[in-house]
Amino acid sequence: MTESILIALISGGVTLLGVLLSNSRRQAVTDTKMEELTREVRAHNDFARRMPVVEEKLKVIDHRLADLEAYHK
Repeated sequence: MTESILIALISGGVTLLGVLLSNSRRQAVTDTKMEELTREVRAHNDFARRMPVVEEKLKVIDHRLADLEAYHK
């Protein structure tokens, strides 16, 4: 009986160790994916902030071009 308890405890310990190692690796993969997604979101947000500036500059350029075309006609 003592033998079976000892075997059960060893089996439980090995199983627990396996689960802890597996979860640790899975967490590392999840952390890596989260970092990548965070980087992509920051890049997108930066693009979203710059786009209105570009659009405004295009409006100014378009207006100046229209003025030049009207002047040369």
